[in-house]
Amino acid sequence: MYLDAFFTRDFVQSLFGNLLPAIWPFALAAATTSALVPLSVVFGHRLKVVAEPGGRHIHLVATSRLGGWALYMAFAFAVAWYVRLDWQLVGLLALGGAAVLIFTWDDRRGMPAWAKVAAETVLALAAILVFGYSIGYLTLPVLGTLVLPTAIALPLTLFWLLGMQNTVNLLDGVDGLAAGVVGIVAVILMIAAINRSQPEVVLVAAALAGCCAGFLAFNWHPARIFMGDSGSHFLGLSLGLLAMLGVAKVAVAFALAVPVLALAVPIADTAWAIVRRRRQKLSIAHADTRHIHHQLLDFGLDQRAICLVFYGATAILGAVGLMVFGHKRILAVAIVIVVVAISTVAGEALEKQRWRIPLPGLRRLLPAPKQE
Repeated sequence: MYLDAFFTRDFVQSLFGNLLPAIWPFALAAATTSALVPLSVVFGHRLKVVAEPGGRHIHLVATSRLGGWALYMAFAFAVAWYVRLDWQLVGLLALGGAAVLIFTWDDRRGMPAWAKVAAETVLALAAILVFGYSIGYLTLPVLGTLVLPTAIALPLTLFWLLGMQNTVNLLDGVDGLAAGVVGIVAVILMIAAINRSQPEVVLVAAALAGCCAGFLAFNWHPARIFMGDSGSHFLGLSLGLLAMLGVAKVAVAFALAVPVLALAVPIADTAWAIVRRRRQKLSIAHADTRHIHHQLLDFGLDQRAICLVFYGATAILGAVGLMVFGHKRILAVAIVIVVVAISTVAGEALEKQRWRIPLPGLRRLLPAPKQE
C-alpha cells in the first residue's frame, strides 16, 4: 500500500520485470573485469605501460595503465553473451575496441594533442557514417519536437560524441572517480530504458555498469591500476553511443537529458577547461591541474571524499534527469540516500579529526569530573 502511494504499480512491476534479466550481464561483466585486472597489472608493468609518479600525477608508485583492456573485454564479453546484436550494437563494440587500441598507444608512447583530437573525431564520424548513429530530433519546452536536418544533426552528433569522450577523459584524475561516475550514469540510463521497453539498452547499460563496478574494486584509492586514456575514451564513447540508442529506438527526444544532467558537473568542468585553455592559447587537449577534482584536493579533501562528492552529485542530478521520464519521486529517494551516505561519511571524518566547537559556559552545566 505504501509502495503504491510512492511509485506507481506499473512502474514497480516494469522495474523488477526488466531489472532481473539485467543482473546477469552486470554480474558477468563485474566478475570478468575482476578476473582480468590482475593480468592487466602484470602486462602493464612488463610492457612498461605505466603511469610514473610526479608532475601532475598525484599517485606515489608506478601504476599500470592497461585497465582499459580489462574494462572493454569484460563489457564486450557480457554484451555478446546476453544481447542480440544489431548493426548499431556491433558498431558500439567495434568502436569501443578501436578506442582502446588507439589510445593504448597514447598510454605507452604519448600522442600529441592534435592526434588525440583527430582519433576522437574519426571514431565519432565512423559511428555516424558507418553505423548510423545520429541525433535526429530534439524536444524543446515551447516548440515541441523538432526534426533536425542532416546539416544540423551530423555536427550535433559529432559534438556530442567528442564531448563525452573528453568529459570522461578529463574526469579520470582521481582514483575511482571516472569508473564510479560512469557506473552511476549507466545505472541511471538502465532505469530510464526500463520504463521505455528497451531491453537491449537495459542489458548493455547493465554490462557497462558491471565492468565499472568490477574495475572500481581495484581502482579505489589507493589504486592498483588505472584505466588510462584507453579506458576513459572507451567509457566516454560507449556512454555517448548508449545514450543515443535510447533516442534512436524510442520517440523520446528527452533521452539525452538523462546523461547530460547526470554528468552536469564534469561536463561544466570540461567546458570551462576548453574556454580556459583557449584563452591561454593552448590546445584543448593540453593537460593541467585546474579541474574541479584538483581544486577539491587543494581545498583539503582526500581522493575518497572527492569521489563521494561526485557520486552524490551524479546520483541527484541523474534522478532529476529521470523525472523527464516520469520517475518524479525517485528524486526524493536519491536525495535521501545521498544525504544519509554523505552525513555518515562526514560524521566519521569529523570524529577522526576530533574537531570541537567551543561553546562558552557549557562546562558550567556539566558535573565536575570525579577525583581519583
